[in-house]
Amino acid sequence: MKLLLFTRQGCCLCVGLEERLRELANPPELELLDVDSNPNLQAKYGLEVPLLSHNGELLARVPPRLQGDRLAQWLQKQIASQELA
Repeated sequence: MKLLLFTRQGCCLCVGLEERLRELANPPELELLDVDSNPNLQAKYGLEVPLLSHNGELLARVPPRLQGDRLAQWLQKQIASQELA
């Protein structure tokens, strides 16, 4: 699974989510996108990071305390519901 992680420098929530995703038993392929690198992204998502996107669609905000198997299950549920929409 490939995910796009919207992030920014100095964002502790962004770093935390990236670490939790990389620690999963089957970690997703992550692409990081710094929202401050583009004025349009900064205006649209600057106050919303961290955000995840799959196949061009934003996922729901990741609960900050989810980790391990619970995070993996949450991701699977989000992606499955996205594919049904």
